[in-house]
Amino acid sequence: MAKIFQVTARAGMTRVVEPIARALLRAGVSPNAVTVTGTVGVLVGALGFGARGHLVAGALIVTVFALTDLLDGTMARMSGGSTRFGAFLDSSMDRVADSAVFGAVAYWLATEHDYSGVAAALICLAAGGLVSYVKARAEGLGMTCNVGIAERTERLLIVGVGGLLTGLGVRHALEIALWLLAAVSIFTVGQRMAHVYRQAQRVGAE
Repeated sequence: MAKIFQVTARAGMTRVVEPIARALLRAGVSPNAVTVTGTVGVLVGALGFGARGHLVAGALIVTVFALTDLLDGTMARMSGGSTRFGAFLDSSMDRVADSAVFGAVAYWLATEHDYSGVAAALICLAAGGLVSYVKARAEGLGMTCNVGIAERTERLLIVGVGGLLTGLGVRHALEIALWLLAAVSIFTVGQRMAHVYRQAQRVGAE
């Protein structure tokens, strides 16, 4: 279901993003510049607003700038494909942005003395990094790892909805979202490790 949602959402967003991507390329803006700008925007939303308890503004800002992840990829495709450094930069900036989001959430929850929420946020931070690492390591070994119910888009969506609802007065919404995200992130790590294990077994049997 998550994959169906992601593919459908991306197909709809592409119709909106492509004209913007073309305009930016005509103006001489590079995909790498968009990648860095998007990360800076996420940092502002997470650390400047979310960490201070302005959850609605923080969630909206993070969501808007997180969409540049789709924009820079579209620009790279239109300009002839992503370079190795571009792919490296994009992946690195994603990790910076994710760390800022969950670090800001953990900090704010600590100021509210919600230590259960802090624990969930830290698990999400660690598990989210592991989800990405397992895929990168598998691909580095020549295998594929395009599986999992909680990829980056789904993770940001879940924490964003939780933060937005909490900011609008729904008690415990963020904490519930974080524990849900922690569970699906750990499950995704297991999915990916099992997927890579099966590939490694097939290779060993050949």
